[in-house]
Amino acid sequence: MEACRMEGESKEKLASVSSLVTVFENSRTPGAASRVCKLEIEHHCPGGRAPPPAEPWKEPNLGETLQGSEPRMVSRRYLSSLKNKLSSGAWRKSCQPGTDPGLGTQEPEEKRIVQELLETEKAYVARLHLLDQFHAQFFLPELQRRLDDWTATPRIGDVIQKLAPFLKMYSEYVKNFERAAELLASWTDKSAPFQEVITRIQSSEASGSLTLQHHMLEPVQRIPRYELLLKEYVQKLPAQAPDRADAQKALDMIFLAAQHSNAAITEMERLQDLWDVYQRLGLEDDIVDPSNTLLREGPVLKISFRRSDPMERYLFLFNNMLLYCIPKVIQVGAQFQVRTRIDVAGMKVRELTDAEFPHSFLVSGKQRTLELQARSQEEMISWIQACQAAIDQIEKRNETFKAAVQGPEGDTQEQEQLQSEELGLRAPQWVRDKMVTMCMRCREPFNALMRRRHHCRACGYVVCAKCSDYRAELKYDGNRPNRVCFHCYTFLTGNVLREDKEDKKRGILEKGSTTGSEQSIMCGFLQLVGDKWGKSGPRGWCVIPRDDPLVLYVYAAPQDMRAHTSVPLLGYQVTAGTQADSRVFQLQQSGQLYTFKAETEELRDRWVKAMERAASGWSPRGPSDGDLSD
Repeated sequence: MEACRMEGESKEKLASVSSLVTVFENSRTPGAASRVCKLEIEHHCPGGRAPPPAEPWKEPNLGETLQGSEPRMVSRRYLSSLKNKLSSGAWRKSCQPGTDPGLGTQEPEEKRIVQELLETEKAYVARLHLLDQFHAQFFLPELQRRLDDWTATPRIGDVIQKLAPFLKMYSEYVKNFERAAELLASWTDKSAPFQEVITRIQSSEASGSLTLQHHMLEPVQRIPRYELLLKEYVQKLPAQAPDRADAQKALDMIFLAAQHSNAAITEMERLQDLWDVYQRLGLEDDIVDPSNTLLREGPVLKISFRRSDPMERYLFLFNNMLLYCIPKVIQVGAQFQVRTRIDVAGMKVRELTDAEFPHSFLVSGKQRTLELQARSQEEMISWIQACQAAIDQIEKRNETFKAAVQGPEGDTQEQEQLQSEELGLRAPQWVRDKMVTMCMRCREPFNALMRRRHHCRACGYVVCAKCSDYRAELKYDGNRPNRVCFHCYTFLTGNVLREDKEDKKRGILEKGSTTGSEQSIMCGFLQLVGDKWGKSGPRGWCVIPRDDPLVLYVYAAPQDMRAHTSVPLLGYQVTAGTQADSRVFQLQQSGQLYTFKAETEELRDRWVKAMERAASGWSPRGPSDGDLSD
């Protein structure tokens, strides 16, 4: 009787699976639902009469089925955190061995763990019908024999060692799990007969009131369960237990199998991320390559050299390239358009100290140099670290390759020379228009009509039309001719030009401005106030250079090559603050009075300290001695 009952249940399950396959194959054609019902009637009753449906497999009304059960949706990121869970205890369910009356509180702890392993293996194999040969014919019977004869043979390490190599096969299932879950959800939405059959199967007693997704997830959970229970088993074993060495070796093998599954999941996620980016770019850029890895993506602001307001941009950082993209206004088929592709090899990144654009950083590559602004200081640091990590990885790989080809001895002198002569080999950082008021070569002031601003494509300087009326081939731009200044033209082509302005003797104000603390003791904007200038006087870029520490130079803009005026500070008296404004300070000597206004009181104090040092004749002794700049 028992054999007949089991045979009947097996035929009933087979019929349901047959119906499921038929629905899947025929759901795209008209009349699919009626053919499925006809198939089930013919299968259960060859005579053509439908028997009364059994309660678990009762065929409900289609409308009732769709109304009473919601589709089981599985997101694309179903396994995004699975690799972290494979080695954790999150998969373990509470399983108490209280069902066996022979096991009491006097039993050893390690035997209780083996009992739990046996019970979970029974439940696992009971729901596995296609891939259960190894578990059902070897592992499960062997576990049962060891537990029954636990007093004589209290060990399972050797058994699990035989199981462990086969667990690597699970990685193939794990890799395809997400795709299978998405396919199941998709067909559940598209096909009402498919959803109906799935609902009836899930409501059966044999399914254990679990969804099909739960059954599909069980093989993924099984390796972590083995690792968790075996780890606890090893911890509970006495130090001199005969099974300790075998159990530890088995645990190591299970751990390797789990790592194999982790690697499979990580690889699938990496390829899926590449495909997602490929679709968001409108299938325009060929990034779906096995060697590419997406490291970081996110929005940034592009600092323009002409416009005052930054522009929204988007970055995709890979292990070998940086994609600089523009968001599309009408996102039909693609969300972004690739403007520049910068190779990580040869790329440089650093933070910019710009009071007007905080959280800004510079990305300098062979193809292009970008000034970018992040939304916060933390985000800027994260971008710099991610870019630098990718650069370091590329350089490390290249150094390994060079060492293998050239040997331990290398021509470091030649490499340093090439690094110092990058003109034309990489895109320069363009000086912003508002940072200069005069040509950075001939030092003539710009105006809107007669002398307009241009950029040298080789060095990035802002120059006039006369100084940039030359063209030279630049390697970073595919050896195409570009506008360059006469200095870069001479360097790149070797043609010597005679420039009358260069033959003139430089005046005392012909001193280029500095914008950083490397060349200056103190630099920054100060407002000129007083009777001569009025209440709202002009702002000037003021610098006390390291190579001339007793003189204050005032420029119209931070990148100007010629100062507007200079003030020898030796012997001047410095006075800080007035009743009208605490940010004001003065320089006074023999009837000469200069009044300046800093942006904050803290900056005023630093300027006063720097000028008092210069007035007393103090000079810095080292590169960082007396640095008061930001």
